[in-house]
Amino acid sequence: MTDHQTSELGKAIQEVSEKASLLVREEIALAKAELTEKVSGLARGIAIGAAAGIFILAGLIYFLHFLALLIADLLGDTVWLGYLIVAGALFLFGGLAGFMAARFVKKGTPPTPQMAIEEGKLIKETLTAPHPATPTTVPVNTSKQQVEAK
Repeated sequence: MTDHQTSELGKAIQEVSEKASLLVREEIALAKAELTEKVSGLARGIAIGAAAGIFILAGLIYFLHFLALLIADLLGDTVWLGYLIVAGALFLFGGLAGFMAARFVKKGTPPTPQMAIEEGKLIKETLTAPHPATPTTVPVNTSKQQVEAK
């Protein structure tokens, strides 16, 4: 092998190494982006779930007020209907927020970077599979005349 061929081979190896390094960095960036998206979905689900809990708690408070005023109405007042309507609306909002929170949490779990994992598997398969343009066997020159002819 001549010095020129050795130099070309060294450059080729360096280029492959740089491209593999770039590929790994891009896969890491993809994984980070996927995890960020999933974690933000989980955070939204948790925040809306907390809002659902607040609505349910407020609805419970109004429901208890309703019960108290209902008992008072049975004794002669009619103010309880307003409390009942407000409590029903709060329960409705709480149920809606709870449904949305469950969807966000389900969408974001488990927080694994599926696209990056699949891309990594494809890259691994590509790198380990033999390239169709490259011969699988290299002919060996055993004759002294063939070696000298080159």
